[in-house]
Amino acid sequence: MRDEVESTLAIAHHHDLVRVRRALGVAADAVGLDPVRRTKLLTAASEIARNALTHGGGGEAEVELVEGRGVRLRVWDHGRGIEDVEEALRDGFSTAGSMGVGLGGARRLVDEFALESGKGTGTCVTVIVWKRP
Repeated sequence: MRDEVESTLAIAHHHDLVRVRRALGVAADAVGLDPVRRTKLLTAASEIARNALTHGGGGEAEVELVEGRGVRLRVWDHGRGIEDVEEALRDGFSTAGSMGVGLGGARRLVDEFALESGKGTGTCVTVIVWKRP
């Protein structure tokens, strides 16, 4: 069962975003995330994976179980990176003319959030959602 829920997926086309969400759904079900926490994870993942495709030119997503009670998503790209991470996480900030709640909103939806990026080095976002007792 472990091999079925842990995977690394390419993010090169819009249909790959659906594959990432499906893999996360399988992992969320495997650890027994409740429907609200499952939805929060999938919503955050949609934003993060879409950013990797749109702003990073594509990348990869890694889905894995954590201690049998959590789901970790790690998404990375090899784009130009985010020059000011704190600014990018601020609500209202957008480089694409959107509402600018994406990354900050994703951070609020998950239990653990880490973003590493730098000019010219790409971006890596890691999130974890834990099953609640």
